[in-house]
Amino acid sequence: MGYAWEEDERENFNVAGPLHLTAVDWSNFRHRSSVAASLVEGTYILEMDWQKRRHGGPRAKAPLWWEFFGFKLIQVLVDREDQSIFGAVYELKFSSQTGKSPKQVIAFRGTLMKCKSWSQDIRLDRHIVQNTLHNSNRVHDGLQAVQTAVSKVGAKNVWLTGHSLGSAIALVVGRNMVLKMGYHLETYLFNPPFASLPIQLIKNPKLREGIHFVRTVVKAGVAVAAMSSSAHNNKIVEDDEEFSVLFPWIPYLFINPSDPICAGYLEYFQQWEKMAGAGEIARFAARNSIKSMVWNAMGKDSKPSHLIPSAYVTMNLKRSPDLETAHKLSQWWRPDSKLDYKLYRLDNV
Repeated sequence: MGYAWEEDERENFNVAGPLHLTAVDWSNFRHRSSVAASLVEGTYILEMDWQKRRHGGPRAKAPLWWEFFGFKLIQVLVDREDQSIFGAVYELKFSSQTGKSPKQVIAFRGTLMKCKSWSQDIRLDRHIVQNTLHNSNRVHDGLQAVQTAVSKVGAKNVWLTGHSLGSAIALVVGRNMVLKMGYHLETYLFNPPFASLPIQLIKNPKLREGIHFVRTVVKAGVAVAAMSSSAHNNKIVEDDEEFSVLFPWIPYLFINPSDPICAGYLEYFQQWEKMAGAGEIARFAARNSIKSMVWNAMGKDSKPSHLIPSAYVTMNLKRSPDLETAHKLSQWWRPDSKLDYKLYRLDNV
C-alpha cells in the first residue's frame, strides 16, 4: 500500500518538496508533520536511487529530502527477503532550542510498484489485510532499530513515521514500544491502512447506515460467541488491559476521506465514540475485528494492530481528483492543503 512512481520530477526535492520550509519552526505542528512526511519520502527515494543505480554519487536524489532540514542518514533498513530498502534512521545534526525537535527519526516507506520491490511489498500488504503484519521481519527489524535509537538518545527524542504500508509498520512498532517498554514515541502515520470496508465512502446514507448496522450486529454476535469460552475470556481480559495501556499514547494520523485505504479510521473513531458506555460487548468489538476473532478461534495468530484507543487525526478536506492523488504523501506538506483536526480518545469504550 503506497503509490506507483511516474517520473523523476516526483523524486526531485527542488521540484516536489516543501521548499517553503526554509526555516523549520519545531513548535509548529504543520512544520513538524511536513518534515516527517519528507523523511518518509526520502526513504522511498533511497530505494529508487538503488534500483536506478544512482546511489553513492551526485546523481542520487534522496539526500536532499533530509539534508534540507538538517538531518543525516545513519542507517538503512533492508528487507531480508528481497534486499530492498524499506526504512531509514535519520539523526538531526543540530537540536532545536524549542525542545520540540527530534534527535532521531525512524521512517518506513510504503509499497513501491517497481520490479525489484513490488512482490514483497504486496505480500506484506496482504499481511495487513490478514492482521498478521506483527509477525513480519520488517516489523521485527524496525522494532530493533527503534529500540537502539531509544537507548541512544532517549524515547522523548525519537520519532516514528511512515506512509501507507510503512505507517502500518510504524504503528505496530509504536504499539510494541508502549506495551513492552512503556515508551510513548511521537508518531506520524500518513494514510495508514485500515483493514476494513470504508463505509463512509458509500454515497447513499441509508445504505451506509444499513451496512454499518449489519456489521455491528455481526461483530457483536461473534463477540458473544467468543466470550462464551474461558480461553477467549482470558483473551478479552488481555486485550482490555492492552487497550488501557495504549490509551495515553496518541499517534498522529493523517487521513484523506477520499482514500479508501485509510478512510476507515474516520468511521471507526466516529462510530465507537458514539457507542461509548455501551457495555462490555461494545468494548470488545471496538478492540477487535471480525476477521481476527474468527481466525483466532481457528487457532491462527491474527492481531488487529490497527485498532487503537486514541489518535490525533488530521484530515485533508481538499477535493482529490482521483484515488492516487488521495493517497499521495505529498499532500501532507503542500501549503494549499485544507486540513481539519480532531482528537479522538475512546476512554469509555
